[in-house]
Amino acid sequence: MRNHVVLATLLALLSSPLLQAQTWTEGKDYFPIVPARPTHVSPGKVEVTEVFSYGCPYCARFNPFMEQLRRTVSANAEFVFVPASFNQAEDWPMFQRAACTAQTLGIFDKTNAAMFDAVWKTGELAISDPKNTQLKSRLPTIEDAARFYHRISGIAVDKFIAASNSFSVDVKMRTDDSLMVAYHADGTPTLIVNGKYRISVESAARSMPRMIEIAEWLVAKESKLTLKSGK
Repeated sequence: MRNHVVLATLLALLSSPLLQAQTWTEGKDYFPIVPARPTHVSPGKVEVTEVFSYGCPYCARFNPFMEQLRRTVSANAEFVFVPASFNQAEDWPMFQRAACTAQTLGIFDKTNAAMFDAVWKTGELAISDPKNTQLKSRLPTIEDAARFYHRISGIAVDKFIAASNSFSVDVKMRTDDSLMVAYHADGTPTLIVNGKYRISVESAARSMPRMIEIAEWLVAKESKLTLKSGK
């Protein structure tokens, strides 16, 4: 009987949150952004930014994990999505313009997951031929994207195209490009926590669940600092 009690006690200790708590190493699991970038969220909030592209297959795989993070992370986290444009050969500039337009029109959250599906599941906006995985000779255009957004959100095609060519969307695209340089984000998906820390697939040992765990840990860390500072 005594041995059973001792075993039960050991199991309880091993499964305790204190012993299970994971810490992560700066410079290995995540990297500091120097200098840190200002955030654009409400006072007392922690900014979580994803650098992504609809043309990136890894971002498509990562999106369900990102949705999980939005559900489970601290309530004082606010999310920002920065579409990348640096892979011109695979239509990323067009996808960046489409995402920035959707953000400007207030339909991004409603259409984000469906946009990934249109590129990588249904093929409506596919950039490669599923038979041979080669890039299509005709890549999707902003007009193709406008028709997709009309079907998904009801936004008029001409309204979406007009917004995509607007000064505000052009400014947002240039701002996002500048942010990626400041974040030293040269791959996707990349997570940025509070303008201070960068998490990549490589730093997370090529594990998407691990990226989420590191992000949650950094958000908790930043939340404590926010509470102490009263900001």
